[in-house]
This record gives sequence, structure tokens and C-alpha cells, in this order.
Amino acid sequence: MNPDLSKLQPYPFEKLRALFAGATPDPARMPISFSIGEPKHPTPAFIKEALSGNLSGLATYPPTLGSASLREAIAAWLGRRYRLPAIDPGSQVLPVNGSREALFAIAQVVVDRTRDAVVVCPNPFYQIYEGAALLAGATPAYANVDRARGFAVDYAQIPDAIWRRAQLVYACSPANPTGHVMTLEEWRQLFELSDRHGFVIAADECYSEIYFDDARPPLGALEAANRLGRGGFPRLVVFSSLSKRSNVPGMRSGFVAGDAALLKQFLLYRTYHGSAMSPAVQAASEVAWRDETHVAENRRRYREKFAAAFPLLGAPLEAGMPEGGFYFWLRVPDDDAAFALGLYRQYNVAVLPGSYLAREAHGTNPGRNHVRVALVAASDECLDGVRRIAEFARSR
Repeated sequence: MNPDLSKLQPYPFEKLRALFAGATPDPARMPISFSIGEPKHPTPAFIKEALSGNLSGLATYPPTLGSASLREAIAAWLGRRYRLPAIDPGSQVLPVNGSREALFAIAQVVVDRTRDAVVVCPNPFYQIYEGAALLAGATPAYANVDRARGFAVDYAQIPDAIWRRAQLVYACSPANPTGHVMTLEEWRQLFELSDRHGFVIAADECYSEIYFDDARPPLGALEAANRLGRGGFPRLVVFSSLSKRSNVPGMRSGFVAGDAALLKQFLLYRTYHGSAMSPAVQAASEVAWRDETHVAENRRRYREKFAAAFPLLGAPLEAGMPEGGFYFWLRVPDDDAAFALGLYRQYNVAVLPGSYLAREAHGTNPGRNHVRVALVAASDECLDGVRRIAEFARSR
């Protein structure tokens, strides 16, 4: 067996199941789950129709590169969304089966395990980053975020000796779980570090289309690179997905875009990995990327839920409105795991302890005393659950 498998930590939801094992929630209360970031808004009918209307494609093997029309739709969307010069759909875009598998796979392409490699992750983080690093033979290094810095990643925590070994850096904006959107200056700092040390940046942007101010859509990594004069996006690839944008998590559809030289190697890896997208999914993905009406409606639903829920979260909880994504990142009055367990037992609400999303680094676990709340359910259910969280917190 691959010895690196032994280095993997239990997934956060496995830890949560273990925490709740043997606990009996109040049966008089309807169960509400805020623990998993799975979109619950309905899938638009036109996407389902495109999927079912193209099932004849199941009779053929799809190319790993995907159809030209899908790559053109993605390139056009990138241009519109981020005000970019023409993106080459032949060399700068690659469809993938959801951003999760591609975020994992990029480490297997980039990391040279013969060179004592390091992969830098934000902390807290999406655990795929860490698992990808470990299974690529690299050592993860963690750059903490904290509320006092507006949840920006503190790259200054990483010493030069570690930066010199860094081969890959994962960035997430809007961030899971904090909702922080990286500024142009934060991108400039990361690009300068990449120029100095030669590492690749993998920018996870799967929450990019869920935000609360239509006048200020989240800045994207390719957009930042273009504004800073970084033609060709050197050592930069971005990962996006239809799961949250279009409410199709079960379709497993996304893309990678950016540095053409990197994507050429990524395509080579994926050809051997057998990760081509189904033709029916490609057809449905194309119509989804070409339509913005359903995306605006999706944002409206989240905006209304967050606007109604936020005033309910008073002391002793500490909460801020996220800049993007669909999570509240709440500071709770005591141990986060104990808070989550008590909330589950007394109020039948499941939230994810923040410490499960982070690692001990630089003398602290930056997720400690926080919980992540995913406002993905219907509005009435979300408001009921948030009221229960606030009531429980006051009782502590």
C-alpha cells in the first residue's frame, strides 16, 4: 500500500460523526444541518433539460480536452466575468469533473517529490489541499488567518527556508470557511513570492459567484494577474465549478484555466488518469456557463437569507458578513467541539467545529472557538436554525 495514505487525517465530517456518536438530539425539534456546504437551491430546469437531451453522447468516449464549444463557452465567461483579454480556449482552458478532483490532481502534476517539496495551505482550509500535498510526497506548511487581520492569510509566517522548498501554494477566494476575498495587494504579494521562489499558485474560486454586493463581484486571480500586467498568467491556474454557481453539485463539472504551459502538462496527466467529462455533462455545462440569469437569482436567494439571519447573531457570538460564499464563520463563547455537541443535543442543529478545518500551526489552531454554519437550506429552515444557535449561545 502507498505509505503516504497513513499520513491522511480523518475528514472533518468523519470527526463530526464521531463527535455526535451516541448523542441523542431533542426529538421535539426538526433536525437542521448546517455542517456540509452542499447547495440546496433547485437545479435550473434548462440545465436538466440539456443533460437529458444529450444522452446520446453516452455512446462515445469523450476526449479529455473536452469539446471545443464547452471550452469556448468557459473562455467567453472568463472574459465577461473578469474583464480579461481573449482567453485561448485551446490552450488556457480545461474542463474537469468538479473543482475538487482537479485541486487534488494538480499537486500530483506539480510536485517533484525528489526535492523535499513543500505545499503551502491557508489555515483553516479545504482538506483536499492537505491530502493532495501528502499523497504527492510533499510536506504541508500552513499560513494562518485570523479575525484581527480581516481573515487575510499571513504569508509572513512562512520563513524563507520553507518558501525556498515551496512548489505549490493553494489559495481560496472567496475563502472557505471565512468568506474573505483576496485584495489586489494580497495577490501582488503572493505573485511576488511566486516570482522569487518559482512555485505554482492553485487558486480555488468555487465560491466566486456567491456574493452580496452586485457592484463589487469578488476579484479573481486571473483578473488580478491581468491588472498587474502578468501576461500569460505565469505559474497560475484557477479552479472554478458549477456546483455552487448553478446548484448542480451532483453533475461534477468545473474547469481549470490559466498558464498554458502548466495546463499542457495537466492535460497529459489527465489523459492517463482517465478523467474525461461525460458528453451529456459537457452539453449541460455549456448552457450553464452561457447563462447568467439563473446565477443572479441564486445570489438573490443567498443575499436574502444572510440579510435576515445576520441580525439574529448577537453576543456572545461574534459574526461578520462574509464577502463571498455561503458560510457564517462564528466565534463561539467556548470550545468549538463542545459547543457543536451541545447545540446538537439540545437544539438538533448540526454545525462544523472550526478546529476540524484547521491545524495547529505557529502556536495556535486558528479554527479553535469557531464554528462554520452553511446557510444552504431553504430560508425558513435557515432562520429557524440560526435562532436556535443564538439561543443556545446565550444559554452558555
